[in-house]
Amino acid sequence: MTNKATTANTLRAIRAKFDLTQEQLADRLGVSFATVNRWEGAASKPQRAQAEAIAALALEAGVDEEGAAAAPALARRPRTRVETAPSTKSMEQMLWDAACSIRGEKDAAKFKDYLLPLLFLKRLSDVFDDEIARLAEEYGDKATALEIAETDHSLLRFYLPPEARWTVISGRETYNWPVDDKGRPTAPRDIGEHLTKAVRAVVKQNPDLSGVIDVVDFAAERNGERDINPAKLRGVVETFSDPRYRLGLADVQPDFLGRAYEYLLRKFAEGSGQSAGEFFTPTEVGFLMAHILRPRPGETCHDYACGSVGLLIKLQLVARELDPTSRVPLKLSGQELQAESFAVARMNAIIHDMEVELARGDTMINPKFRDASGKIRGHDIVVANPMWNQPFAPELFKNDPFDRFQTAGGITSGKGDWAWLQHTLACLSADGRAAVVLDTGAVTRGSGSKNEDKERNVRKWFVDNDLIDGVILLPENLFYNTPAAGVIVVLNKRKPAARKWKITLLNASKHFRKGRPKNYLPEEEIKLLAAAYLNGEAVDGEVAVITMQQAEEADYNLSPSRWVGQNDAAEHRDLPQLIAELMKLDAQVAEVNKALYQLLSGVVQ
Repeated sequence: MTNKATTANTLRAIRAKFDLTQEQLADRLGVSFATVNRWEGAASKPQRAQAEAIAALALEAGVDEEGAAAAPALARRPRTRVETAPSTKSMEQMLWDAACSIRGEKDAAKFKDYLLPLLFLKRLSDVFDDEIARLAEEYGDKATALEIAETDHSLLRFYLPPEARWTVISGRETYNWPVDDKGRPTAPRDIGEHLTKAVRAVVKQNPDLSGVIDVVDFAAERNGERDINPAKLRGVVETFSDPRYRLGLADVQPDFLGRAYEYLLRKFAEGSGQSAGEFFTPTEVGFLMAHILRPRPGETCHDYACGSVGLLIKLQLVARELDPTSRVPLKLSGQELQAESFAVARMNAIIHDMEVELARGDTMINPKFRDASGKIRGHDIVVANPMWNQPFAPELFKNDPFDRFQTAGGITSGKGDWAWLQHTLACLSADGRAAVVLDTGAVTRGSGSKNEDKERNVRKWFVDNDLIDGVILLPENLFYNTPAAGVIVVLNKRKPAARKWKITLLNASKHFRKGRPKNYLPEEEIKLLAAAYLNGEAVDGEVAVITMQQAEEADYNLSPSRWVGQNDAAEHRDLPQLIAELMKLDAQVAEVNKALYQLLSGVVQ
């Protein structure tokens, strides 16, 4: 392939010979659709390995290097498959490099508010370019495609006005900014103003993105100084403009980009301390919950404290893994109180190319997902990681309009963990199931106390009504807002016959690897832990299965560590045996002391 024009002619001839679209040719060559589009448009030239792959395919098609039909070949060179999509590691590195370039300007909890919308805008722009290229194939050229897209925005996922397209933002294409109604120029002074104008223009054309992409002002000032230095922003834009990190539909799959996005959320969480728990649950905890619940195509799934919507996304990813042939998605919905987390949730869902019905508001006071009669809507699956040990004011819910508490063990007091489980129960359909992450104290507080304890009473009610399928004890130092271990409480309103009137307790506290700054569950352990739990049989040092009678005898202490300890080198014996050995040791000590006294007495004489 001696030049760009020759490559373009050859590719067109190959497509004509095999009757291939650009997407199909890209798949044959192992490159992205956008790459083939650029080659055919003579905008770029393939590298050596890519050129060899094209030459091999041309030979197979009987096409010479000028695009003309060639004589049949006696032998064919093996076709080389070229992989140009970036690895997750390089994508992650790009994201974190960009984050670090403005890190000195804002703390971690804040600079995510600038970086995530930028990443989202880059994804929208690259997808827009891909869709325009697709339309250009249908209608002849890019100019015609853009003209058609201008008149019919429904042809695109999201329409991006010219000033918001990445080639213009990065300065690789010029844009003639109009004047305002008073004849004044509207061109931005710097990249900060440009980005703010760009995201506002996107929202104007796509109202559904209001409150998602326009959550910050990139040109905001305080005391006469920019919050984010324009030079730093320009560096981020340049990092995102690296052609290795194109984020179009054919460059990276939604799951791939989603993993990189989750990596970024994790990195933000590691640096943001207490605020991290508001938007991110460790990825591996979400996958463990999803593998335990085993979602099926078409099921309704809800998270009433959805944060970045990660738990719902993992349900969909696991559902696809369990049934790869199904084209029926889960019906996902979530509610979130914090505006920043709500914006991240909407971006995360779009990045993963998933439909999630989202609402903002205080779930406990004003649950938004209701049926036609005004009752809380029932779902097949509920997942949640609500705030742990949140203060609960029982007087506010004495006359709860949704009847979540009085009929489900009574109104708790002090901490709200079991109030969240009562709300979870109200969100479940008649045969629904749930997994909720709580503090370890939620399954022990009040047990063994001589005084009446409302939290223990609610726990007793759940046990007595056979609603608790099991409890999983997680390792310490997994979560970003606390070093404490958590538990996953699994509810099931219609247990299988083999699990009725039993509670499965899994102690996973030792199944972790040390990380910096947080521990993590190894990926290979997640499915093994889920399988051990779902098997529902006792495993020494791992799983205990207790009856309702045993739970009652323990005064409803459901901590897995009480019922199953981790295997170690210690030998455990009963108390009488230990006392006998202690008395024997005492006698031996007395004999040694007596001999030592006699020896010392002889020396003194």
